Amino acid sequence: MANADRLSALDSAFLHLENNSTAHMHVASVMVFQGDAPTHQELIDHVLSRLHLVPRYRQRLAYVPLGQGRPVWTDDPHFNPYYHIRHTGLPHPGDEEALKKLAGRAFSQRLDRSKPLWEMWLVDRMAGKRFAIIAKTHHALVDGISGVDITTVLFDTTAEPALPPKPTEPWIAQPLPGPAKLLRDALVERATVPAEMVRGTRALLRTPRKALSRLSQDIVSLSSTTLAGINAPAPATPFNVEIGPHRRYTWVDGDLTEFKAIKDALKGTLNDVVLTVVSMALGSHLRAQGYDTEGLVLKAMVPVSVRAQAERGALGNRVAAMWAPLPVGNANPVESFREISLAMDDLKESRQAVGAEVLINLAGFAPPTILSQAARLQARQRYFNLVVTNVPGPQFPLYLLGRRLRALYPVVPLAQNQALGIAVLSYDGHLGFGLLGDYDALPDIELIARELRRAMRALARAANVGTQDKKKQASSTRKRSRSTSAAGVSGA
Repeated sequence: MANADRLSALDSAFLHLENNSTAHMHVASVMVFQGDAPTHQELIDHVLSRLHLVPRYRQRLAYVPLGQGRPVWTDDPHFNPYYHIRHTGLPHPGDEEALKKLAGRAFSQRLDRSKPLWEMWLVDRMAGKRFAIIAKTHHALVDGISGVDITTVLFDTTAEPALPPKPTEPWIAQPLPGPAKLLRDALVERATVPAEMVRGTRALLRTPRKALSRLSQDIVSLSSTTLAGINAPAPATPFNVEIGPHRRYTWVDGDLTEFKAIKDALKGTLNDVVLTVVSMALGSHLRAQGYDTEGLVLKAMVPVSVRAQAERGALGNRVAAMWAPLPVGNANPVESFREISLAMDDLKESRQAVGAEVLINLAGFAPPTILSQAARLQARQRYFNLVVTNVPGPQFPLYLLGRRLRALYPVVPLAQNQALGIAVLSYDGHLGFGLLGDYDALPDIELIARELRRAMRALARAANVGTQDKKKQASSTRKRSRSTSAAGVSGA
């Protein structure tokens, strides 16, 4: 029987992507709260009171000797919350610019693999009676979709902190497995799991028509995924260069209500709107830098969750990928939206995401050395220009120790040869666009953020969203102004 604590093939691949590279495979977020910051000890006590609900956060990786199996999660007998939960402050004036610089430095540091793979930074002295938390978790531990669910462990839905369920017994770390046990377990698992596969094959053969139908579907899905990724490589861009270890980070705020109104007006999906504003922004930025975008179509890797509803909140990665076109050469907002919407509909029909999931399942039976080479191959090939991930978050206020979470900005890691990643997360009517860039390759990341804001306004105008409300507001303002002026004249 497979070890439930052993990393999956995909989780292990995220570790291999870091090996001998300048990529850092942690997902992260910047959270801004209203109110005075809690003390460092208050935050530590709060996290510890709920840490039993996510026991993986007290576990570290144990590696199988000679690379004969994927690593396993094991309790860390030296777990120290003061290492993982850190305290810092912003220099005067404590504005968002200072927070972005601090976040960029935090995201430039690789997580220590000899310890549980997460960190949390409490940031106080922020202007406007606010404070922030910068959180990092390795991609091998959690993906963006399940990560949103896990935040509810630390957050409350009311200003009054709820009492979490108490652990049934105090946490005591299990002894670390020795090299001999790790090797023995991996070899035994390798010898026994294929037997389960054989029994599964026999069960399939009892219903050959159903098995052949499923096999046919999987072949079609795999073909769609392979052709999309290999036969149409992404074009060369200034976003696809060798990256270093250092990062820049910024964010852009969006209105979820406005984005929904745009997708309703233009007959598409929320993800179509997100991809359109990203495409328009990148196109404008490239043209401003002197690049010819005529007919240029970038390729975005869009992760999609294949986690079943019953699996929500589970750790580990259950994601697949779709390769979405970004027609950056098209400066017309409506035409760009329709081109993207039509292409995304075709991708869904092509079963591309299902094909990626089939590949993930097949990778579960690949030896670690093959996984390592596959991860390196993915990092070197130009299958896509950047990652654009859009994650749905909770649409109600969240609180931490009675302080309301006002804004949440996500982070998607950079792979080799990809200097820009854009993550989008919705929360309580707000859309947070998080832009992570290589420090040297993208010194102008704030210019891309500015183009994103312009693209949002341009698409809203083109969809006639907010125009009527603005006209009514302007008309009301003029009426009030005339009324006030008349009252002033009569009073004179």
